[in-house]
Amino acid sequence: MDVYLDNAASTRVDDSVFEAMKPYFTKEYGNPSSIHSVGERAKRAVEDSREVIAKKISANPNEIFFTSGGTESNNLALKGVAFANKGRGKHIITSKVEHSCVLESCRWLETQGFEVTYLDVDKYGLVHPQVLEDAIRDDTILASIIHGNNEVGTINDIKDLAGVCRERGVLFHTDACQSFTKTDLDVEGMGLDLATINSHKIHGPKGVGALYVRGGVNIMPWQHGGGHEGRIRSGTLNVCGIVGFGKAVEVSSPKDVESMTDLRDRLISGLLEIPDTFLNGHPERRLCNNASVGFRHIEGEGILMHLDDRGIQVSTGSACSSKSLEPSYILTAMGLKPEDSHGTIRFSLSKYTRVEEIEYTVKSVGEVVGILRKMSPFGGG
Repeated sequence: MDVYLDNAASTRVDDSVFEAMKPYFTKEYGNPSSIHSVGERAKRAVEDSREVIAKKISANPNEIFFTSGGTESNNLALKGVAFANKGRGKHIITSKVEHSCVLESCRWLETQGFEVTYLDVDKYGLVHPQVLEDAIRDDTILASIIHGNNEVGTINDIKDLAGVCRERGVLFHTDACQSFTKTDLDVEGMGLDLATINSHKIHGPKGVGALYVRGGVNIMPWQHGGGHEGRIRSGTLNVCGIVGFGKAVEVSSPKDVESMTDLRDRLISGLLEIPDTFLNGHPERRLCNNASVGFRHIEGEGILMHLDDRGIQVSTGSACSSKSLEPSYILTAMGLKPEDSHGTIRFSLSKYTRVEEIEYTVKSVGEVVGILRKMSPFGGG
């Protein structure tokens, strides 16, 4: 049996998404910036997708700017806001459990004269509003706090965090790549100024994402050229990708979330029956498709390779850093010991995951853990 449980890294493209994209490779291949009829049809397809995505997050279409994905959107949000607003201050706030592209952007900004405060989180990976409140200074211009954590699945209370910033006149950005369509994202109701979303986490194509920028927010373009996307992000638009992104949003369903939640709970329950295991992240406030589980006395890489031999694909953490031998900085920030971090596996489901796959995975993990612990000098075997 082939079981793909690394959907936090990337998902398969939905069949309807693929069908929607196909004409824009071979028939409707015009440049949406061209003023002839072929270009106009491409532009209409882009604007239709923009409207679908905007509606999904309660935004105006003119507040959605297409990019090449989550990494670019996060870079644009942090760097664009920082340089556009440096006259007001040069202090930025983020957390220690952000995606690496946010943390690396912040570290780069520090080399450019900005000061960054990295907030601590609790044992579940949550940022508490009071911690954010205490970190805000007179020269703070931006706070960026992740919505659904990419590694452990914990969902922050973005509305409360944004509210703290709004009261203090600080712009608020969230990376919602993992949470988009899996939990509510209402930019108006939550009081967000900027939000990052992308396509390939929700059964759309890779290489396309978007940044929501609330009307009136001052942001500096980070990529210059022909002035595309309202002069916020220059570059010929990826029409095929944008069409696929819009279709993926259109076909997303609450029923899929319910199904993933049920299977996630089955998976967690089954895995925690294995001795010396523990759940990472919040037990309730977590993404519907995320199960981050630690197995004491053995290495996650060993589990991963044995499961791959059995046709089960999982991850030892974020796909962007899974090749590193260092303990997960996210788990470390949550207070885990290095040896427990090394024994953690991230299982992430999709709407295509089936009950029999979960049952097979639980059985296989139990067998693999037993084998590895017998080989381990610390496993009692």
